[in-house]
Amino acid sequence: MPVNKELYLEGQVLLIDKNYQWTSFDVVKKIRGSIGIKKVGHAGTLDPLATGLLIVCTGKKTKEIHTFQDLPKSYEGSFYLGAIRPSHDKETEITERKSISDITTEQLLITARTFEGEIMQIPPSYSAIKKNGKRLYEYAREGEKVKAEPRNLTVYNFNITNINLPLIDFQLKCSKGFYVRSLARDFGKVLGCGAYLESLRRTGIGDINVEQALTITEFVRKLEK
Repeated sequence: MPVNKELYLEGQVLLIDKNYQWTSFDVVKKIRGSIGIKKVGHAGTLDPLATGLLIVCTGKKTKEIHTFQDLPKSYEGSFYLGAIRPSHDKETEITERKSISDITTEQLLITARTFEGEIMQIPPSYSAIKKNGKRLYEYAREGEKVKAEPRNLTVYNFNITNINLPLIDFQLKCSKGFYVRSLARDFGKVLGCGAYLESLRRTGIGDINVEQALTITEFVRKLEK
């Protein structure tokens, strides 16, 4: 059955469960090709190594993208303690290891509490933020260290849900513009052992839950019916 382009030009809000190692633009590109229109955009980037909820708007609904971008985001994932990576996730190799033998459950829970509320956060050097017309990850990959300006952000809640060192699992709700990789970095700094983001899944945007979303494969199959 041919795709109803007019429906998508008039505007649709699509809820996609992004695949691991796909960029947010990969999803947009796939949807553009599948529905045959160019006016498609996403409402908040997810890193390639993260999975979960990506809101994609088509046609006239692209004008509403900012309303979704401004909503709080919910995540679940895990940190790996005792190791440091320059990107603060698994994009880059481990450059340093530290002992975690003295880390206690109480220490982990107390440290998590210190990150709740209004915080100042420095975005990771491996990010798409631009400085002097160039993205920070471009500087980083060329071996040049360029620091982003700190941002005033909100952590509504940050809960440790499971401890199996060196891994700890967490749930997080935060404001827009928040980098969970930076949280991993800062969490490790406070503990003195270093940490990086082992895995991440975006479970919600505002009141929208990832359980309402389709994978890109499911979306394409639905179009073909």
